[in-house]
Amino acid sequence: MKPIVVDSSVTVKWIHQQGEELIGQADKLLLAAQAGSIKLLAPELSKYEIGNALLKKRLELSKAGEVFETIYQLPITFIPESEELALQTYKIAMELAVTYYDASFLALAQQESATLVTDNTKHRGKSKKFKVIPLADY
Repeated sequence: MKPIVVDSSVTVKWIHQQGEELIGQADKLLLAAQAGSIKLLAPELSKYEIGNALLKKRLELSKAGEVFETIYQLPITFIPESEELALQTYKIAMELAVTYYDASFLALAQQESATLVTDNTKHRGKSKKFKVIPLADY
């Protein structure tokens, strides 16, 4: 099974589609994971980023509860940060001059020999060391 790291920009499209673009490409990823042809991974941090994105969308508490229920049912393995992964994340953040948050997705992709699929322009083209595919091209 091919490992794919998805960042929060992709995950949000599965849980709150209003105002989102590239829903079809995001759904294609989700269907592939449900069929067992890929394995979706994300750093544990992405749960917090998703929660923050929902706050920015100003969802009512009851709707947010439904969304969180959906998040925990998605076929994503959320990887907790280890000391080794934290150090690698920090190194990548320094080398690429990106936030620790953004670097955490790249570090996880590197650790798992995975491809990062993203709709976040901050992840694209920063380094040839990482396999990053824009969601639009998936």
